Amino acid sequence: MLFPTHQPVCFVEDDPALRDATVQALELAGFDVQAFACADQAVPTIGPEFAGAIVSDIRMRGMDGLQLFERVRAIDPDIPVILVTGHADVAMAVGALREGAFDFLTKPFATDHLIASTRRALEKRLLVLDNRRLRSAAEAQRDAEPMVGDSPPMARLRATIRQVAASGIDVLVEGETGTGKELVAMMVHRFSPRRSRPFIAVNCGALPEALAEIELFGHAADSVPHTRLARTGQIEASDGGTLLLDEIDSMPLPIQSKFLRVLEEREVQPIGAPRPRAVDLRVVATSKADLAALVAESRFRKDLFYRLNVVRLHVPPLRERRDDIAPLFALFVEEARGRMGGGGFVLTDAMRRYLTTHDWPGNVRELRNYAVQAVLGLGQQPDIATHSDRYPLAERVRRFEATVIEDVLRETGGNVTAAQAILQTPRKTLYEKMGRYGIDAARFRSKGR
Repeated sequence: MLFPTHQPVCFVEDDPALRDATVQALELAGFDVQAFACADQAVPTIGPEFAGAIVSDIRMRGMDGLQLFERVRAIDPDIPVILVTGHADVAMAVGALREGAFDFLTKPFATDHLIASTRRALEKRLLVLDNRRLRSAAEAQRDAEPMVGDSPPMARLRATIRQVAASGIDVLVEGETGTGKELVAMMVHRFSPRRSRPFIAVNCGALPEALAEIELFGHAADSVPHTRLARTGQIEASDGGTLLLDEIDSMPLPIQSKFLRVLEEREVQPIGAPRPRAVDLRVVATSKADLAALVAESRFRKDLFYRLNVVRLHVPPLRERRDDIAPLFALFVEEARGRMGGGGFVLTDAMRRYLTTHDWPGNVRELRNYAVQAVLGLGQQPDIATHSDRYPLAERVRRFEATVIEDVLRETGGNVTAAQAILQTPRKTLYEKMGRYGIDAARFRSKGR
């Protein structure tokens, strides 16, 4: 998520035994629960910035669950409210759903159903708050230039972004790992007429293949095993705004085929839905690999490539805009000092030589990490690069881990799935480490095994 935050679960139940048992179950599931014996006690804790979800019984003395729902809706209609009801109150709960309640459960309810519904409610609330902050930041900085650098390649890129942003057409952003492709996508959204609408980012590289269709397309009620509620996919959630498909080169081929229809027809059909739904969205896709080369290798659909290849923005690597290294480093140093409360900072000759001679294969991300190291007093490492035995333990571990990952990718011909199996590490973790070390699997794909 873009803005991680504290997410409480407000649980309202006047039955002490049921309240204690449910709170215990929710806490064991990892939730931060605030329990109340009546709705009147809960209301003062809920405001427009409330970041969590509310679970409330309907039948209670004093203010009942439906009245609480009305109060919450007046505070912020996007706060998710889950109602717990007896069989006699199902009709009322259904009516509340029509008015915007998130879900309802009938007593006696299965704990795992409550946990699953609560988790979805928290995800929805965090997404709402993320997009509010994004819209607020976009409005506050709509005329600011977040892309630092006055080199000719960056000046051209900024001008092109503003021109493309106003057009409303889909965009393909290409560049090496760590160059700032996501920032380019954000700027396309920020400078477009859609800036006040949702900006939904999907990391295709971290999306489990088995769940990719559900995440992107969603599903109708009772159409997916073990789930009775409908789910809105990321494509439909971006209706009216911008959908960022980050690392689209990692999107599974079967999903590419389904997504092609979304681009062509501007409609999405959730799993199990009787008919497609129209969506008004703009797609910005990023790729660290050469999609044309992947097409030639039959690892990316040709028709999807040509559908995306209307406007291509190339983000130059840092080695091709060396004049931007100094101002970027200065910015990152100030950011690091602000986060860590650092005092004075002195740029040494060793750091200066490293900044001007290093090729920065990890690009801007690597430079940012180096700025943090410099503020922490670890920036002298490049001065002793020829004496590997003098590296600190953490640096030795980092270099060893990066070497192991590169060796396995070389062995598998750049196949991340095969590398993941050999290394026995979660796919998301492997991608995070590759990003941290500036490792691009595409560099190893032409070498084969």
